[in-house]
Amino acid sequence: MSGEQVRAGLSADEFVPFFQPVVKLHTGDVSGVEVLARWKHATLGIVPPGAFIATAEQEGLIGELTAVLMRKAFTAGRALPDPQWLAINISPHLLHDLALPKCIREAAEAAAFPLNRVVIEITESALVENLEHAQTISRELKAQGCRLALDDFGTGYSSLLHLQSLPFDELKVDRSFVGSMMERRESRKIVSAVVGLGQSLGLGTIAEGVETEEQAEMLLLLGCEMGQGWLFGRPVPAEQLSEATSARTPVRLRLSSSFWRDISHNSPPGQRLSHLQALYDGAPVGLAFLSPDLRYVSINQQLAEMNAAPIHEHLGHLVSEMIPDVYAQLEPHLLRARAGDPVTAVEIAAPVRDTGHNQTFLVSYLPAFDEAGEVVGISVAVVDITFRKRAEAALRESEDHYRHMVELNPQIPWVLDDKGMATMISPRWKQITGMNEEEYRGRGFINALHPADQTRVVEAIEHSLHTGDPINVECRVRTSGGDWRWIHSRGAPRRDETGKIIRWYGSADDIDSQKRLEEELRRRVGEGNL
Repeated sequence: MSGEQVRAGLSADEFVPFFQPVVKLHTGDVSGVEVLARWKHATLGIVPPGAFIATAEQEGLIGELTAVLMRKAFTAGRALPDPQWLAINISPHLLHDLALPKCIREAAEAAAFPLNRVVIEITESALVENLEHAQTISRELKAQGCRLALDDFGTGYSSLLHLQSLPFDELKVDRSFVGSMMERRESRKIVSAVVGLGQSLGLGTIAEGVETEEQAEMLLLLGCEMGQGWLFGRPVPAEQLSEATSARTPVRLRLSSSFWRDISHNSPPGQRLSHLQALYDGAPVGLAFLSPDLRYVSINQQLAEMNAAPIHEHLGHLVSEMIPDVYAQLEPHLLRARAGDPVTAVEIAAPVRDTGHNQTFLVSYLPAFDEAGEVVGISVAVVDITFRKRAEAALRESEDHYRHMVELNPQIPWVLDDKGMATMISPRWKQITGMNEEEYRGRGFINALHPADQTRVVEAIEHSLHTGDPINVECRVRTSGGDWRWIHSRGAPRRDETGKIIRWYGSADDIDSQKRLEEELRRRVGEGNL
């Protein structure tokens, strides 16, 4: 197209913005839209930007063209639900113009479109000769609330100096690498490197030219956050913007582990990553990795099921959003881990909906550090110990029942070892004799017996130890009040599988009243009163 034709098109107001959605790869939901220039030519129909942008730049018309497109884009963008944003490409030629931030601000304010939902995309080619002006302009744009994205990264002008010198918020992976990464290992490496660089610098990453689910899956597994391309929607005019961003069906990715194994075939690093992924997915505990702002970067199926939500609903979302019922318990431990302190085996109780019961988990948070010692994320491990806790509670209840049964039993249960040494006597023994556990253990209980009965009782025990006959002996014990009371003690041995005696179990009955009646009967008989 000639300069005169472009001028005529501007005069006839034939240049319009088209909009292409940018989506979150882990959900398919729209994050924003990129504004793309189109020429609605009276005879040629819709003309793509490649036919007129270069001419507009050469003829000095790019500023006027950009202003027209921005004004129309901001007006149409009011239909976007908050917080969806508009991304606008800025020609390298405009980075000479220090009035650019003012032009963008005035266009947005005229359309009542908030500047904090504006993303300005700058290509690296624009920075080669205009870095100083670009720094001045970018600082002013950031001060206005705009975000900055570095477009076409890796296509020939890439320099870490640019990423360091300008306050970028996002990094865009060029479509040329995305389109070939399924077939070319080199392209996959470049995409992985660009995404990794963006993550290490705290930049959001957007992949352009995504056309297939396989490409989107690979990008997601490589850690890319957002995608743009025909898979998620072709560029549409302003009148179709609402339909393209709100009434669309999100593309849900499968995230199959077999797919990851396929793309890493014959690649030792990829095989190792596949092996780790299989271990991650197959671990018998819940595992996840959180970003420093406590969002799920990855999660295995076990933890997703514990949280009662699919894997894809976790990715990119805050822990507080996914498990709000228990977040108050988790927050102090998460903050400790984010500060660099490992947190291990914290017990958390989580209510089970509609049941009135709790589940119990052991949660561990381990900080992950980069080479500079800064925390770059939190590794999460969760073990469901609900059944163990219920078993422990049942055991405690059983022990409590047994303790009460023993304490309230009018008899005095006792246990001797294979040497005839007391290992346990019911608490009732202390109630009667005042003798505590330390005093009665071993043969200490003999000291509570009447001196006239002690030798007889010891002999009875020794006889049973040698013969295996049941213990059956009567004796007197001193009460805590200083009186003597008769008891009748009986016991039998417990043997192991070889027949060896390993323990004696028995109990003592209070027969003092019976003995006194017998003595009274004997006295009366002796006196001839019966």
